[in-house]
Formats: sequence, structure tokens, C-alpha cells
Amino acid sequence: MGKKARKYSVKCPYCGRNAVLRSARYVYKDAAFEKNLYVCSGYPECDAYVGVHEGTQVPKGTLANGDLRHKRIEAHRLFDAIWKNGVFSRKDAYRWMQDVFCLTDTQAHIGEFSEYRCDCLIEECRKVLRNNHITVAV
Repeated sequence: MGKKARKYSVKCPYCGRNAVLRSARYVYKDAAFEKNLYVCSGYPECDAYVGVHEGTQVPKGTLANGDLRHKRIEAHRLFDAIWKNGVFSRKDAYRWMQDVFCLTDTQAHIGEFSEYRCDCLIEECRKVLRNNHITVAV
């Protein structure tokens, strides 16, 4: 079965309810927003959701509440700055992440990271950027 056809069972790690595949408009209230999200069925009381890979029903990671979403966005912003500024290629940046945290290639996805792992990645990325004299806007 291909990625498009596969049904995903996504559980909320916060309240244990099932997540439902919905248009991002459901959360963001923007009629122009065409993407999909897995949203906890307890939303908005339980504010957990995660994006979906374009053209699929594949979640980009685990459901996250507002604090964790913010951490993941910050971690990605700094991580992406490393390869976008030519410190490493994108592929080598992921290898670097794997080496720093002893992860396999299947584990090296920020969308799967906890707040703690995001904090660790943020700190390691800041070191690399600082050592390469790259400033990233806050």
C-alpha cells in the first residue's frame, strides 16, 4: 500500500484520544490554508496537532502542544540555518545531528523530538553557528 492510501492511527500523547485528519483551516481559521493536520479529537481543550506531508496522509511527526510546537520550530530554524549557510550540506547536517545525538537516520527527525531533545539541538546548533560566525535573527 502506498503512502497516500495507508491509514494512520495517530494518538494524542497528552490526553490519549485519537487524532483526526482535518484541513488546517480548522485550527488556523484561514480559508486560504490548503494543508492538512492531524488534530487531537479533544481540540481546542487539548491543543495538540501535527502537520502532514504534502499530498499524503503521513504525519510529519508526533502530535505536539503549543510549547513543543514552538520548540520544534526554533530547533528547525537553527538547524536549517546550518545547511542554508553552507556549513554543511543538508544531507551532512542530518548526519551531524545523528552523530551528536547517537540517532539512526529514522530517528533524526525534529518532528519526533521532545522539548528536551529540541533544547539540546538548539544549543548544539547555536554552537555550530557561533563557531562559523553566522548570526541568526531571534
